[in-house]
Amino acid sequence: MSKDFGRPPLAAENQDLVERRLKEHQDAGGVQETLRIEWRGKPIQVEVIDMPVEALYYNPGTHRIRAQRSHDPERDRGLDEDAFSVDSQDYLHHLLRALPSDPSKRDPEFDVLLESLREFKQNDPGLITREGILVNGNTRRAALKDLAEPSIRVGVLPSSCTWDDINRVELALQLRKDHRRDYSYINRLLAIEEQVRLGRTHADIAREFRTTARACEQDQWILTTLNDLVERSRTGGAQLRLLDFEDHQEKLKELHRRWVKESASSQEKADLMKESRLTAIILGFSKTDVRLIEPDFKSRYLDQRLPETVRSQVPAAAPAATVTIPGLNRTVRAADPKVAEARALTDSVLRVKAVEAAGGNASLEQVAEAARTITAVKAAVEEALEPAGKDARVRKRKQAAPDRIVDACHDIEQCITDLVLSRASRSLDEEIFDEAVLKLRESLSKLAVESARSIKEPGDGVTWLLGAARKEDGA
Repeated sequence: MSKDFGRPPLAAENQDLVERRLKEHQDAGGVQETLRIEWRGKPIQVEVIDMPVEALYYNPGTHRIRAQRSHDPERDRGLDEDAFSVDSQDYLHHLLRALPSDPSKRDPEFDVLLESLREFKQNDPGLITREGILVNGNTRRAALKDLAEPSIRVGVLPSSCTWDDINRVELALQLRKDHRRDYSYINRLLAIEEQVRLGRTHADIAREFRTTARACEQDQWILTTLNDLVERSRTGGAQLRLLDFEDHQEKLKELHRRWVKESASSQEKADLMKESRLTAIILGFSKTDVRLIEPDFKSRYLDQRLPETVRSQVPAAAPAATVTIPGLNRTVRAADPKVAEARALTDSVLRVKAVEAAGGNASLEQVAEAARTITAVKAAVEEALEPAGKDARVRKRKQAAPDRIVDACHDIEQCITDLVLSRASRSLDEEIFDEAVLKLRESLSKLAVESARSIKEPGDGVTWLLGAARKEDGA
Protein backbone atom coordinates (compact mmCIF):
# COMPACT_ATOMS: atom_id res chain seq x y z
CA MET A 1 0.00 0.00 0.00
CA SER A 2 1.30 3.46 -0.92
CA LYS A 3 2.32 5.95 1.77
CA ASP A 4 -0.39 8.52 2.53
CA PHE A 5 1.23 11.98 2.63
CA GLY A 6 -2.04 13.68 3.60
CA ARG A 7 -3.60 16.81 2.08
CA PRO A 8 -1.65 19.95 1.13
CA PRO A 9 -2.45 23.29 2.81
CA LEU A 10 -4.22 24.73 -0.25
CA ALA A 11 -6.19 21.55 -0.97
CA ALA A 12 -9.62 23.16 -0.47
CA GLU A 13 -8.75 26.25 -2.53
CA ASN A 14 -7.36 24.11 -5.34
CA GLN A 15 -10.47 21.90 -5.34
CA ASP A 16 -12.69 24.97 -5.74
CA LEU A 17 -10.51 26.35 -8.54
CA VAL A 18 -10.40 23.00 -10.36
CA GLU A 19 -14.19 22.61 -10.15
CA ARG A 20 -14.74 26.15 -11.50
CA ARG A 21 -12.39 25.63 -14.44
CA LEU A 22 -13.86 22.23 -15.28
CA LYS A 23 -17.33 23.83 -15.31
CA GLU A 24 -16.07 26.63 -17.54
CA HIS A 25 -14.83 24.01 -20.03
CA GLN A 26 -18.14 22.19 -19.99
CA ASP A 27 -20.11 25.42 -20.45
CA ALA A 28 -17.87 26.56 -23.32
CA GLY A 29 -18.93 23.61 -25.48
CA GLY A 30 -17.02 22.56 -28.59
CA VAL A 31 -14.04 20.21 -28.65
CA GLN A 32 -11.97 20.46 -25.48
CA GLU A 33 -8.50 19.05 -24.84
CA THR A 34 -8.41 15.72 -22.99
CA LEU A 35 -5.71 13.34 -21.76
CA ARG A 36 -5.92 9.54 -22.01
CA ILE A 37 -4.77 7.63 -18.91
CA GLU A 38 -5.06 4.16 -17.38
CA TRP A 39 -7.48 4.42 -14.45
CA ARG A 40 -8.01 1.36 -12.27
CA GLY A 41 -7.31 -1.00 -15.13
CA LYS A 42 -9.34 0.83 -17.77
CA PRO A 43 -8.48 3.66 -20.20
CA ILE A 44 -10.33 6.93 -19.58
CA GLN A 45 -10.16 10.48 -20.94
CA VAL A 46 -9.71 13.30 -18.40
CA GLU A 47 -10.27 16.98 -19.12
CA VAL A 48 -7.33 19.36 -19.39
CA ILE A 49 -7.41 22.81 -17.75
CA ASP A 50 -4.99 25.63 -16.97
CA MET A 51 -3.79 25.93 -13.37
CA PRO A 52 -1.50 28.47 -11.68
CA VAL A 53 2.04 27.08 -11.46
CA GLU A 54 2.49 28.39 -7.91
CA ALA A 55 -0.73 26.76 -6.64
CA LEU A 56 0.41 23.19 -7.37
CA TYR A 57 2.46 20.79 -5.23
CA TYR A 58 5.18 18.33 -6.20
CA ASN A 59 4.33 14.70 -5.54
CA PRO A 60 6.51 13.61 -2.56
CA GLY A 61 6.07 9.96 -3.57
CA THR A 62 7.20 10.34 -7.19
CA HIS A 63 9.41 7.51 -8.42
CA ARG A 64 11.50 9.98 -10.42
CA ILE A 65 13.59 11.10 -7.43
CA ARG A 66 12.97 8.37 -4.86
CA ALA A 67 16.63 7.34 -4.56
CA GLN A 68 17.84 10.96 -4.69
CA ARG A 69 15.85 11.91 -1.58
CA SER A 70 18.65 10.38 0.54
CA HIS A 71 21.02 13.11 -0.71
CA ASP A 72 20.13 15.18 2.39
CA PRO A 73 18.94 12.83 5.19
CA GLU A 74 17.60 15.67 7.34
CA ARG A 75 15.43 17.14 4.57
CA ASP A 76 14.41 13.60 3.59
CA ARG A 77 13.04 13.11 7.11
CA GLY A 78 11.28 16.44 6.76
CA LEU A 79 9.54 15.13 3.64
CA ASP A 80 8.17 12.18 5.57
CA GLU A 81 6.99 14.41 8.41
CA ASP A 82 5.45 17.24 6.33
CA ALA A 83 5.68 16.68 2.58
CA PHE A 84 3.92 19.93 1.69
CA SER A 85 5.86 22.39 3.83
CA VAL A 86 7.78 25.13 2.03
CA ASP A 87 11.14 23.50 2.85
CA SER A 88 10.01 20.04 1.68
CA GLN A 89 8.64 21.40 -1.59
CA ASP A 90 11.85 23.41 -2.12
CA TYR A 91 13.86 20.22 -1.60
CA LEU A 92 11.78 18.38 -4.21
CA HIS A 93 12.25 21.34 -6.57
CA HIS A 94 16.02 21.04 -6.13
CA LEU A 95 16.06 17.26 -6.71
CA LEU A 96 13.94 17.51 -9.86
CA ARG A 97 16.59 19.78 -11.38
CA ALA A 98 19.57 17.78 -10.10
CA LEU A 99 21.76 15.16 -11.73
CA PRO A 100 20.43 11.72 -10.64
CA SER A 101 23.91 10.32 -9.93
CA ASP A 102 25.02 13.44 -8.01
CA PRO A 103 22.20 15.68 -6.72
CA SER A 104 24.72 18.36 -5.77
CA LYS A 105 25.05 19.09 -9.50
CA ARG A 106 22.51 20.38 -12.00
CA ASP A 107 21.21 17.92 -14.61
CA PRO A 108 22.02 19.00 -18.21
CA GLU A 109 18.84 17.21 -19.35
CA PHE A 110 16.81 19.56 -17.16
CA ASP A 111 18.40 22.54 -18.92
CA VAL A 112 17.46 21.00 -22.28
CA LEU A 113 13.84 20.74 -21.07
CA LEU A 114 14.02 24.30 -19.78
CA GLU A 115 15.14 25.68 -23.14
CA SER A 116 12.53 23.60 -24.97
CA LEU A 117 9.76 25.06 -22.80
CA ARG A 118 11.20 28.56 -23.23
CA GLU A 119 11.19 28.25 -27.02
CA PHE A 120 8.23 26.02 -27.79
CA LYS A 121 6.11 26.34 -24.62
CA GLN A 122 4.33 23.33 -23.13
CA ASN A 123 3.43 20.59 -25.61
CA ASP A 124 2.04 17.84 -23.38
CA PRO A 125 -0.23 18.41 -20.39
CA GLY A 126 0.71 17.29 -16.89
CA LEU A 127 -1.71 15.56 -14.53
CA ILE A 128 -2.97 16.57 -11.07
CA THR A 129 -5.32 15.51 -8.33
CA ARG A 130 -8.14 17.89 -7.46
CA GLU A 131 -6.15 19.00 -4.42
CA GLY A 132 -3.38 20.23 -6.75
CA ILE A 133 -0.81 17.43 -6.32
CA LEU A 134 1.15 16.74 -9.51
CA VAL A 135 0.91 13.10 -10.58
CA ASN A 136 2.76 13.64 -13.85
CA GLY A 137 4.68 16.72 -14.97
CA ASN A 138 6.68 17.39 -11.80
CA THR A 139 9.84 18.19 -13.77
CA ARG A 140 7.94 20.34 -16.27
CA ARG A 141 6.43 22.31 -13.41
CA ALA A 142 9.93 22.84 -11.96
CA ALA A 143 11.09 24.21 -15.32
CA LEU A 144 8.00 26.41 -15.77
CA LYS A 145 8.50 27.75 -12.25
CA ASP A 146 12.12 28.65 -13.07
CA LEU A 147 10.88 30.41 -16.21
CA ALA A 148 8.33 32.35 -14.12
CA GLU A 149 5.50 31.05 -16.32
CA PRO A 150 2.13 31.80 -14.69
CA SER A 151 0.23 28.65 -15.68
CA ILE A 152 0.55 25.00 -16.64
CA ARG A 153 -1.85 22.77 -18.62
CA VAL A 154 -2.88 19.70 -16.62
CA GLY A 155 -5.35 16.86 -16.81
CA VAL A 156 -7.50 16.32 -13.72
CA LEU A 157 -7.94 12.93 -12.05
CA PRO A 158 -11.37 11.81 -10.74
CA SER A 159 -12.35 13.08 -7.30
CA SER A 160 -12.15 9.58 -5.78
CA CYS A 161 -8.36 9.48 -6.35
CA THR A 162 -6.28 7.88 -3.56
CA TRP A 163 -2.51 7.71 -3.00
CA ASP A 164 -2.58 4.18 -4.45
CA ASP A 165 -4.16 5.62 -7.60
CA ILE A 166 -1.55 8.39 -7.74
CA ASN A 167 1.23 5.81 -7.52
CA ARG A 168 -0.21 3.52 -10.21
CA VAL A 169 -1.12 6.29 -12.66
CA GLU A 170 2.27 7.99 -12.34
CA LEU A 171 4.07 4.71 -12.94
CA ALA A 172 1.96 3.88 -16.02
CA LEU A 173 2.54 7.32 -17.56
CA GLN A 174 6.27 7.40 -16.85
CA LEU A 175 6.78 3.98 -18.44
CA ARG A 176 5.24 4.89 -21.77
CA LYS A 177 7.83 4.43 -24.51
CA ASP A 178 7.27 7.92 -25.87
CA HIS A 179 8.07 9.59 -22.56
CA ARG A 180 10.94 12.01 -22.99
CA ARG A 181 12.80 11.64 -19.71
CA ASP A 182 13.25 8.11 -18.38
CA TYR A 183 13.54 7.16 -14.74
CA SER A 184 17.11 6.96 -13.53
CA TYR A 185 18.41 3.39 -13.19
CA ILE A 186 18.12 3.15 -9.40
CA ASN A 187 14.64 4.67 -9.39
CA ARG A 188 13.55 2.09 -11.94
CA LEU A 189 14.90 -0.68 -9.69
CA LEU A 190 12.99 0.78 -6.73
CA ALA A 191 9.79 1.02 -8.78
CA ILE A 192 10.04 -2.67 -9.77
CA GLU A 193 10.74 -3.69 -6.16
CA GLU A 194 7.69 -1.72 -5.04
CA GLN A 195 5.51 -3.67 -7.47
CA VAL A 196 6.94 -6.97 -6.17
CA ARG A 197 6.07 -5.96 -2.59
CA LEU A 198 2.53 -5.26 -3.74
CA GLY A 199 2.26 -8.96 -4.67
CA ARG A 200 2.43 -8.64 -8.44
CA THR A 201 4.05 -11.42 -10.48
CA HIS A 202 7.20 -10.89 -12.52
CA ALA A 203 5.18 -11.51 -15.68
CA ASP A 204 2.72 -8.70 -14.82
CA ILE A 205 5.52 -6.31 -13.87
CA ALA A 206 7.41 -7.14 -17.06
CA ARG A 207 4.42 -6.22 -19.22
CA GLU A 208 4.00 -2.87 -17.46
CA PHE A 209 7.71 -2.04 -17.58
CA ARG A 210 8.08 -3.16 -21.23
CA THR A 211 10.69 -5.75 -20.30
CA THR A 212 10.93 -9.49 -19.54
CA ALA A 213 10.30 -11.51 -16.40
CA ARG A 214 13.95 -12.59 -16.44
CA ALA A 215 15.06 -8.94 -16.55
CA CYS A 216 12.80 -8.20 -13.56
CA GLU A 217 14.44 -11.03 -11.61
CA GLN A 218 17.84 -9.60 -12.54
CA ASP A 219 16.77 -6.14 -11.36
CA GLN A 220 15.63 -7.58 -8.03
CA TRP A 221 18.96 -9.37 -7.55
CA ILE A 222 20.88 -6.18 -8.31
CA LEU A 223 18.78 -4.05 -5.92
CA THR A 224 19.19 -6.66 -3.16
CA THR A 225 22.95 -6.62 -3.76
CA LEU A 226 23.06 -2.81 -3.66
CA ASN A 227 21.01 -2.64 -0.46
CA ASP A 228 23.46 -5.10 1.07
CA LEU A 229 26.42 -2.95 -0.03
CA VAL A 230 24.82 0.18 1.44
CA GLU A 231 24.33 -1.58 4.77
CA ARG A 232 27.87 -2.98 4.76
CA SER A 233 29.31 0.49 4.09
CA ARG A 234 28.03 1.89 7.40
CA THR A 235 30.85 3.19 9.59
CA GLY A 236 30.31 5.77 12.30
CA GLY A 237 28.09 8.46 10.84
CA ALA A 238 29.05 7.69 7.23
CA GLN A 239 27.24 5.43 4.79
CA LEU A 240 26.95 5.07 1.03
CA ARG A 241 23.58 5.59 -0.68
CA LEU A 242 21.83 3.73 -3.47
CA LEU A 243 22.29 6.71 -5.76
CA ASP A 244 26.07 6.29 -5.43
CA PHE A 245 25.70 3.27 -7.75
CA GLU A 246 23.63 5.12 -10.37
CA ASP A 247 26.30 4.99 -13.09
CA HIS A 248 27.12 1.27 -12.80
CA GLN A 249 24.08 -0.21 -14.58
CA GLU A 250 25.85 -2.22 -17.27
CA LYS A 251 28.58 -3.48 -14.93
CA LEU A 252 25.95 -4.72 -12.46
CA LYS A 253 23.98 -6.47 -15.19
CA GLU A 254 27.10 -8.22 -16.43
CA LEU A 255 27.94 -9.18 -12.86
CA HIS A 256 24.54 -10.84 -12.42
CA ARG A 257 24.80 -12.77 -15.70
CA ARG A 258 28.25 -14.05 -14.82
CA TRP A 259 27.21 -14.88 -11.23
CA VAL A 260 24.26 -16.96 -12.49
CA LYS A 261 26.51 -18.81 -14.92
CA GLU A 262 29.23 -19.45 -12.32
CA SER A 263 26.68 -20.50 -9.67
CA ALA A 264 25.55 -23.37 -11.85
CA SER A 265 28.92 -25.07 -11.32
CA SER A 266 30.24 -23.61 -8.05
CA GLN A 267 28.52 -21.28 -5.60
CA GLU A 268 31.80 -20.48 -3.86
CA LYS A 269 33.52 -19.48 -7.09
CA ALA A 270 30.49 -17.37 -8.00
CA ASP A 271 30.66 -15.53 -4.68
CA LEU A 272 34.42 -15.02 -4.93
CA MET A 273 34.02 -13.53 -8.39
CA LYS A 274 31.08 -11.39 -7.19
CA GLU A 275 32.97 -9.86 -4.25
CA SER A 276 36.10 -9.11 -6.30
CA ARG A 277 34.09 -7.52 -9.09
CA LEU A 278 32.09 -5.47 -6.59
CA THR A 279 35.35 -4.14 -5.17
CA ALA A 280 36.41 -3.04 -8.66
CA ILE A 281 33.00 -1.50 -9.39
CA ILE A 282 33.07 0.47 -6.14
CA LEU A 283 36.53 1.78 -7.08
CA GLY A 284 35.18 2.97 -10.43
CA PHE A 285 36.93 0.59 -12.84
CA SER A 286 35.56 0.33 -16.37
CA LYS A 287 33.32 -2.46 -17.64
CA THR A 288 36.16 -3.96 -19.70
CA ASP A 289 38.42 -4.01 -16.63
CA VAL A 290 35.78 -5.56 -14.38
CA ARG A 291 35.21 -8.23 -17.02
CA LEU A 292 38.78 -9.50 -16.50
CA ILE A 293 38.09 -10.46 -12.87
CA GLU A 294 37.65 -14.20 -12.39
CA PRO A 295 37.03 -16.18 -9.15
CA ASP A 296 40.78 -16.52 -8.53
CA PHE A 297 41.57 -12.84 -9.12
CA LYS A 298 42.08 -11.95 -5.47
CA SER A 299 44.22 -14.94 -4.45
CA ARG A 300 46.19 -15.18 -7.71
CA TYR A 301 46.82 -11.54 -8.61
CA LEU A 302 45.61 -9.05 -5.99
CA ASP A 303 46.63 -10.27 -2.51
CA GLN A 304 50.37 -9.94 -3.11
CA ARG A 305 49.92 -6.38 -4.42
CA LEU A 306 47.69 -5.02 -1.65
CA PRO A 307 49.43 -2.56 0.70
CA GLU A 308 50.18 -3.89 4.18
CA THR A 309 47.87 -1.30 5.78
CA VAL A 310 44.93 -2.83 3.92
CA ARG A 311 46.00 -6.46 4.33
CA SER A 312 46.22 -6.01 8.08
CA GLN A 313 42.54 -4.99 8.19
CA VAL A 314 41.37 -8.07 6.25
CA PRO A 315 41.26 -11.34 8.21
CA ALA A 316 43.24 -14.22 6.72
CA ALA A 317 41.42 -17.28 5.45
CA ALA A 318 40.84 -19.82 8.22
CA PRO A 319 40.43 -23.58 7.74
CA ALA A 320 36.95 -24.51 6.58
CA ALA A 321 34.69 -25.00 9.57
CA THR A 322 31.50 -27.00 9.97
CA VAL A 323 28.04 -25.98 11.11
CA THR A 324 25.72 -28.25 13.10
CA ILE A 325 22.13 -28.40 11.87
CA PRO A 326 19.85 -28.07 14.94
CA GLY A 327 17.66 -31.09 15.60
CA LEU A 328 19.34 -33.31 13.00
CA ASN A 329 22.65 -33.93 14.78
CA ARG A 330 24.40 -33.47 11.44
CA THR A 331 27.14 -31.11 10.32
CA VAL A 332 27.72 -29.42 6.98
CA ARG A 333 30.66 -27.46 5.64
CA ALA A 334 30.44 -23.74 6.41
CA ALA A 335 30.90 -21.04 3.82
CA ASP A 336 34.33 -20.98 2.20
CA PRO A 337 36.63 -18.77 4.34
CA LYS A 338 38.09 -17.37 1.12
CA VAL A 339 34.68 -15.90 0.37
CA ALA A 340 34.59 -14.33 3.85
CA GLU A 341 38.05 -12.88 3.21
CA ALA A 342 37.00 -11.44 -0.16
CA ARG A 343 33.88 -10.04 1.46
CA ALA A 344 35.97 -8.42 4.19
CA LEU A 345 38.08 -6.65 1.55
CA THR A 346 34.94 -5.37 -0.15
CA ASP A 347 33.63 -4.18 3.23
CA SER A 348 36.87 -2.32 3.88
CA VAL A 349 36.66 -0.54 0.52
CA LEU A 350 32.98 0.25 1.08
CA ARG A 351 33.66 1.86 4.44
CA VAL A 352 36.52 4.06 3.26
CA LYS A 353 34.42 5.06 0.24
CA ALA A 354 31.63 6.06 2.62
CA VAL A 355 34.03 8.16 4.71
CA GLU A 356 35.45 9.81 1.58
CA ALA A 357 31.93 10.74 0.45
CA ALA A 358 30.80 11.85 3.91
CA GLY A 359 32.17 15.38 3.56
CA GLY A 360 31.26 17.36 6.66
CA ASN A 361 30.14 14.23 8.54
CA ALA A 362 33.78 13.08 8.92
CA SER A 363 36.92 14.86 10.07
CA LEU A 364 39.45 16.15 7.54
CA GLU A 365 41.95 13.59 8.85
CA GLN A 366 39.48 10.72 8.33
CA VAL A 367 38.63 11.89 4.80
CA ALA A 368 42.32 12.25 3.91
CA GLU A 369 43.13 8.77 5.29
CA ALA A 370 40.20 7.28 3.36
CA ALA A 371 41.40 8.94 0.15
CA ARG A 372 44.92 7.53 0.66
CA THR A 373 43.54 4.03 1.25
CA ILE A 374 41.34 4.19 -1.86
CA THR A 375 44.28 5.38 -3.96
CA ALA A 376 46.47 2.53 -2.67
CA VAL A 377 43.84 -0.19 -3.20
CA LYS A 378 42.95 1.16 -6.64
CA ALA A 379 46.64 1.11 -7.65
CA ALA A 380 46.91 -2.51 -6.43
CA VAL A 381 43.83 -3.58 -8.40
CA GLU A 382 45.08 -1.76 -11.48
CA GLU A 383 48.44 -3.51 -11.22
CA ALA A 384 46.72 -6.89 -10.68
CA LEU A 385 44.54 -6.39 -13.75
CA GLU A 386 47.58 -6.36 -16.03
CA PRO A 387 48.59 -10.03 -15.59
CA ALA A 388 44.92 -10.98 -15.29
CA GLY A 389 44.31 -9.36 -18.67
CA LYS A 390 47.22 -11.21 -20.27
CA ASP A 391 45.89 -14.53 -18.99
CA ALA A 392 42.40 -13.61 -20.16
CA ARG A 393 43.68 -12.95 -23.67
CA VAL A 394 45.28 -16.40 -23.70
CA ARG A 395 41.97 -17.97 -22.67
CA LYS A 396 40.14 -15.90 -25.24
CA ARG A 397 42.20 -17.33 -28.05
CA LYS A 398 40.79 -20.71 -27.09
CA GLN A 399 37.30 -19.26 -27.42
CA ALA A 400 37.46 -17.63 -30.83
CA ALA A 401 33.72 -17.25 -31.51
CA PRO A 402 33.49 -13.59 -30.38
CA ASP A 403 36.56 -12.73 -32.49
CA ARG A 404 34.87 -14.27 -35.53
CA ILE A 405 31.88 -11.99 -35.00
CA VAL A 406 34.15 -8.94 -34.72
CA ASP A 407 35.97 -9.93 -37.92
CA ALA A 408 32.64 -10.36 -39.71
CA CYS A 409 31.61 -6.87 -38.54
CA HIS A 410 34.81 -5.44 -40.02
CA ASP A 411 34.04 -7.17 -43.32
CA ILE A 412 30.50 -5.76 -43.33
CA GLU A 413 31.85 -2.27 -42.64
CA GLN A 414 34.17 -2.68 -45.64
CA CYS A 415 31.20 -3.93 -47.66
CA ILE A 416 29.33 -0.70 -46.87
CA THR A 417 32.27 1.33 -48.20
CA ASP A 418 32.37 -0.83 -51.34
CA LEU A 419 28.65 -0.27 -51.88
CA VAL A 420 29.11 3.49 -51.74
CA LEU A 421 31.93 3.33 -54.28
CA SER A 422 30.00 1.00 -56.60
CA ARG A 423 27.01 3.34 -56.56
CA ALA A 424 29.14 6.09 -58.01
CA SER A 425 30.56 3.84 -60.77
CA ARG A 426 27.39 1.72 -61.20
CA SER A 427 29.52 -1.42 -61.01
CA LEU A 428 27.50 -3.45 -58.50
CA ASP A 429 26.27 -6.89 -59.61
CA GLU A 430 22.91 -6.72 -57.80
CA GLU A 431 21.96 -10.37 -58.38
CA ILE A 432 25.17 -11.69 -56.82
CA PHE A 433 24.86 -9.18 -53.97
CA ASP A 434 21.31 -10.38 -53.27
CA GLU A 435 22.49 -14.01 -53.14
CA ALA A 436 25.22 -12.99 -50.67
CA VAL A 437 22.67 -11.26 -48.42
CA LEU A 438 20.48 -14.39 -48.44
CA LYS A 439 23.55 -16.38 -47.40
CA LEU A 440 24.10 -13.86 -44.58
CA ARG A 441 20.50 -14.34 -43.43
CA GLU A 442 20.96 -18.12 -43.41
CA SER A 443 24.20 -17.84 -41.43
CA LEU A 444 22.61 -15.50 -38.87
CA SER A 445 19.73 -17.94 -38.40
CA LYS A 446 22.19 -20.76 -37.71
CA LEU A 447 24.13 -18.49 -35.36
CA ALA A 448 20.93 -17.70 -33.45
CA VAL A 449 20.11 -21.41 -33.05
CA GLU A 450 23.56 -22.26 -31.67
CA SER A 451 23.59 -19.15 -29.45
CA ALA A 452 20.27 -20.21 -27.90
CA ARG A 453 21.70 -23.66 -27.19
CA SER A 454 25.02 -22.42 -25.79
CA ILE A 455 24.20 -19.24 -23.83
CA LYS A 456 21.97 -19.61 -20.76
CA GLU A 457 21.98 -15.94 -19.69
CA PRO A 458 21.89 -13.88 -22.92
CA GLY A 459 23.05 -10.27 -22.87
CA ASP A 460 21.68 -7.43 -24.98
CA GLY A 461 23.45 -8.54 -28.18
CA VAL A 462 22.36 -12.19 -28.08
CA THR A 463 18.84 -11.14 -27.02
CA TRP A 464 18.65 -8.98 -30.14
CA LEU A 465 19.92 -11.84 -32.33
CA LEU A 466 17.36 -14.29 -30.93
CA GLY A 467 14.56 -11.74 -31.32
CA ALA A 468 15.53 -11.02 -34.93
CA ALA A 469 15.59 -14.76 -35.68
CA ARG A 470 12.13 -15.22 -34.16
CA LYS A 471 10.75 -12.37 -36.25
CA GLU A 472 12.32 -13.91 -39.36
CA ASP A 473 10.75 -17.31 -38.59
CA GLY A 474 7.35 -15.70 -38.07
CA ALA A 475 7.54 -13.62 -41.24
